[in-house]
Amino acid sequence: MLENEIAPTDAAPEEGSGDQAPTEPAEDISYHAVEKDGQVTAIWEMQGRKHVRTIDPRSHQGQDILRLYTTEHHDETLTPGASQGVSS
Repeated sequence: MLENEIAPTDAAPEEGSGDQAPTEPAEDISYHAVEKDGQVTAIWEMQGRKHVRTIDPRSHQGQDILRLYTTEHHDETLTPGASQGVSS
């Protein structure tokens, strides 16, 4: 099985009472795709190096995560090609 990072996200602060100070710093949440034979079979939600949960790629949330990754990955590959097409 291969593991590819999908999309790191910033930990969003929870709304509530602002009186409590965080006891430990929150680590960034990241998502990793687990692939088998070219198909994503699972998405792992990681907090630092700790596995938090497994998300089914067929679920609504799994589809949203994959869609976000595909959009970002597609934009990154188009940007260098677009700048090469312009000549001075």
